[in-house]
Amino acid sequence: MQEEMMNEILNRLMTGEISEYYVKKDDFMDFRMVLVKRKDFKHFRGIGQRGGDVLYQYLKEPRS
Repeated sequence: MQEEMMNEILNRLMTGEISEYYVKKDDFMDFRMVLVKRKDFKHFRGIGQRGGDVLYQYLKEPRS
């Protein structure tokens, strides 16, 4: 997955265009490296799934 595509997905989560996004285990580290560079990083919640996949959601209030 390309960094540009990952940023587009994160922006769509932020705007509410999509409510959640499922990241496969193989793409997790690349996706996370893009995510942690964002200023709104604390607004994203990753929910671990069985098998190592992660479901991401955007929160209106940043997590602590």
